[in-house]
Amino acid sequence: MVTQVKLGDIAVDVVRKDIKNVHLSVYPPTGKVRIAAPERMSLETIRVFAISKLAWIRQQQRKLQEQDRETFREYLDRESHYVWGKRYLLKIVEADAAPSVEMKHDGLILRVRPGTGKLKKRVIVEAWYRERLKTAVSPLIVKWEPRLGVKVARVFVQRMKTKWGSCNARSRNIRLNTDLAKKPRECLEYIIVHELIHLRERHHNDNFTALVNRFLPQWKLRRDDLNAAPLAHVRWNY
Repeated sequence: MVTQVKLGDIAVDVVRKDIKNVHLSVYPPTGKVRIAAPERMSLETIRVFAISKLAWIRQQQRKLQEQDRETFREYLDRESHYVWGKRYLLKIVEADAAPSVEMKHDGLILRVRPGTGKLKKRVIVEAWYRERLKTAVSPLIVKWEPRLGVKVARVFVQRMKTKWGSCNARSRNIRLNTDLAKKPRECLEYIIVHELIHLRERHHNDNFTALVNRFLPQWKLRRDDLNAAPLAHVRWNY
């Protein structure tokens, strides 16, 4: 159950969980604030904690508001698209053949039938991104499962509006945001390691952080690269 605490013009969502420590997060794109708190902690104690972090919350919100964002995609010639962190210019080629997407030098070639609308073009490109991500994920899972001593049941790649990835520790399924195919490959590896560690430690507690530090010491740099990349027009949180 989510309870909301108001700090002037800032609304803080409070979620109580079976955890020992309080966790404060500020999520893109709008700077939504969320606190995960121990189940028995009083709302007044949580409010005092949030007030003590108010300057930090505002600082994080300003950073998010100033971050670059991708423009809305129209799927027109010479429009910018990103693949693994690199910028490509879109080229539309109309032909009476099955649709396809191809990377060539600094261009992303989208072949479609004459008269294909913007929505259909978007569907084709998003399906292409999804396949690129699936291909990149498999070897990373193979690499990290034995290192972390875990086993994934299934990996799902899909559009996600609020997360880069998620993990269901009970089913051992992992879900990844298709937009990760637009970011540097190192960012994808960071998210995969993050989610795999959740198979060992469900919560973002000290033990979780210690595991991430142990297995991926440079994770903060990769997280910063991910956060520095242009935000999609429709955006997640993480």
